Amino acid sequence: MNRNDRTNLIRRISEIEGLTDKERSTLLGLLRKSKSYGLVWEDKPEAVEDKMQEELPVLKEVKERALISKDKDAPNHILIEGDNLEALTTLAYTHAGRIDVIYIDPPYNTGNKDFVYNDSFVDREDTYRHSKWLSFMSRRLRIAKQLLSDKGVIFISIDDNEQAQLKLLCDEVFGEDSFVANIIWKHTQQSKNDELHFSRQYNYTLCYAKQKDCLHRFYFERTEEDNKNYKNPDNDPKGVWRSGDVRSPNYRKTLCFDIIAPNGTVIHAPQNGWRWSEESIKEKIKSREIIFKQDYSGIIRKIYLCDQKGRTPENLWEGPRFGTTRQAAATIKDIFDGVQVFDTPKPHELIMRIEEIASSQDSTILDFFAGSGTTLHATMQLNAEDGGHRQCILVTNNENGICENVTYERNKRVIQGYTTPKGEQVAGLTGNTLRYYKTDFVDRSRSVQNMRRLVNLSTDMLCIKEDLYAEQPTFCGERTYKNIFRYFDNGQKQMLVIYREEVIERLVELIYSMDVEDKIKIYVFSPSEDPWEDSFEDVSDKVELCALPAAIYNAYRRILPKKK
Repeated sequence: MNRNDRTNLIRRISEIEGLTDKERSTLLGLLRKSKSYGLVWEDKPEAVEDKMQEELPVLKEVKERALISKDKDAPNHILIEGDNLEALTTLAYTHAGRIDVIYIDPPYNTGNKDFVYNDSFVDREDTYRHSKWLSFMSRRLRIAKQLLSDKGVIFISIDDNEQAQLKLLCDEVFGEDSFVANIIWKHTQQSKNDELHFSRQYNYTLCYAKQKDCLHRFYFERTEEDNKNYKNPDNDPKGVWRSGDVRSPNYRKTLCFDIIAPNGTVIHAPQNGWRWSEESIKEKIKSREIIFKQDYSGIIRKIYLCDQKGRTPENLWEGPRFGTTRQAAATIKDIFDGVQVFDTPKPHELIMRIEEIASSQDSTILDFFAGSGTTLHATMQLNAEDGGHRQCILVTNNENGICENVTYERNKRVIQGYTTPKGEQVAGLTGNTLRYYKTDFVDRSRSVQNMRRLVNLSTDMLCIKEDLYAEQPTFCGERTYKNIFRYFDNGQKQMLVIYREEVIERLVELIYSMDVEDKIKIYVFSPSEDPWEDSFEDVSDKVELCALPAAIYNAYRRILPKKK
């Protein structure tokens, strides 16, 4: 519990009704005396928080920047221009519990103009340097946790400046039991003689799970190098194999028994005993999964290559397969006609390895410190290689035009194809659609006018939420109107967005005459949380109702700072 959380809890106890003064004093005394392990920092407010005390963020599509694939089944990738705290708030409505992999490369807070807080660079002399960074990261990581699916996992790149603090912060946000690994990545092959004491060649990537017991096993695809120790000296019909350990890692008396070889030699149990029971070992000998050494001095366990799904990754990543900062810089220059438009890109090879082990082919990936857009590049490249349909969401501000001129432009060229400075033609990854959004705002006061405006501006968010963008000009022969109702149908699912309740009766008549395989998702304006269920009673088997803006308010309530 940080200092701000403790202060808020003390205030809440002070405001609880029904407590005697003695009971209140006892509770406050226990709280003040209680000791906790972890980080304590001075919470520092952000200007963006002040803004969201008065306004609600929404997403508005910039349609002229959409890159629509001719492949109708192409994954829809999302690029959001705006402060990532604002964008994460909108995603708390559209994607709560739906993100499978988050990768972020936040500012490292080196003091060298890499971290901006409230429009000012944080330098080494700032006495609140670490508190500002922790406040900044804590707000975003707490929302990120809500976005992760039960099987979801987050990877965070960092260096020595904040690695220790970040580990403690993540222990607090995600839980110590959710820690998976600290991956050490060799980001450069070059020794730096200008360093005073050590040439630092490694950075860190912390990995945490939403629920570790739901996380699948991680595997890298096996390479020829991984398989070189597998042989078949005895022509085993099951194929090549390598020898494995037969000793039990822990002592168990029941596993301590002698094995009699075919020539009568007695093979005594190792110190902790065997890995299996006597009955199991006999079965493995019979199936030839266990064989005797030629001189009958021991036994050999076979580990077959055909049984290996992949290779469990180590937590030390180095070599061309994981990329380096030099490789990343070369990639950027190739894409941008030899110009280095971004100083510290991550190699897409690194992100591909993360997605290879942590995602499935239909996962949703999020990067809310998108920078040059490496994560989307990596996602599209991995999809091209393994036939996946992963979707990627990027978030970045547009400081110095980075979103428009770097993040968007890079991935536009990757999708459409480009020519390197050496004249090499790089084919485009055309089986991808990219949609561009900006954050917009609605006044937080819940007047009917503001509620209607919020619903009208939320349609682009609903399209993202449902992954449904194919708007139709008519519904059952009736023309749609932008501020009355809109209809979306991609041949697989349907969505109605109703802005004016006066048309509900007519729409129910139309739905009543429809043959519907899957329920139509209906978002309908309502001044309360009732989505007009009584009005839709006759077609309740054909529709799934949701009242707006109540659903948005409820999602935002867990995220937003208190309204002034």
